[in-house]
Amino acid sequence: MTIDRIGHIDPIQPGKKPGRNDQVRGSDKTDSINLSQEAKIKAEMYQVVELIKSAPEVDEARIAELRQKINDPAYLNDTVINATAEKLLTAFGI
Repeated sequence: MTIDRIGHIDPIQPGKKPGRNDQVRGSDKTDSINLSQEAKIKAEMYQVVELIKSAPEVDEARIAELRQKINDPAYLNDTVINATAEKLLTAFGI
């Protein structure tokens, strides 16, 4: 089966519609968007919710264990305090 071309359309070159002007006419108007205060608050709330969703899970058992260690007077000695200070300084790049 052979399909002939309809009219004189070149399959490689896109055709131009008659009467169409290819020039874009400039406009003195500019586009702008104004957001209401309510929309800004909702956007901030959305960002906070997404931040909370992406936060790691809280390990209640680990927190209870650490609280117990901190409350034990034998745990907080110079070695533990110095090691913790070193880890904090390293974490902050100091």
